[in-house]
Amino acid sequence: GIAELSRLVVALGGQAATASGLSGIGDLLLTCTGASSRNFSLGVGLGRGERLDDVLARRSTVAEGVSTAPALLARARAAGVEMPIVAAVAQVLDGTLDIASALRDLMSRPLRSE
Repeated sequence: GIAELSRLVVALGGQAATASGLSGIGDLLLTCTGASSRNFSLGVGLGRGERLDDVLARRSTVAEGVSTAPALLARARAAGVEMPIVAAVAQVLDGTLDIASALRDLMSRPLRSE
């Protein structure tokens, strides 16, 4: 996650340290672990096997990751930056990949230096 974010920040002209500061790690940590995070609660629903449309229908707030993930992936691809975690999230959200396959694919990637 942070390595992907850092690569994109640098490719777009920013400083790698931005990804490891509050605007990077801080936001990512809260989004991924906060019980009140809209994206976290969406992921919990999907992880329980609920359909995206059903999870979204019960909400009165926007889970920005639904539209951000594919947009971020497109931006990364345009910049020539590989972002496998973002790609997996985007595919799960658009229904082209199930969660178990996404995890298997990510965990079976060859090891490399980040």
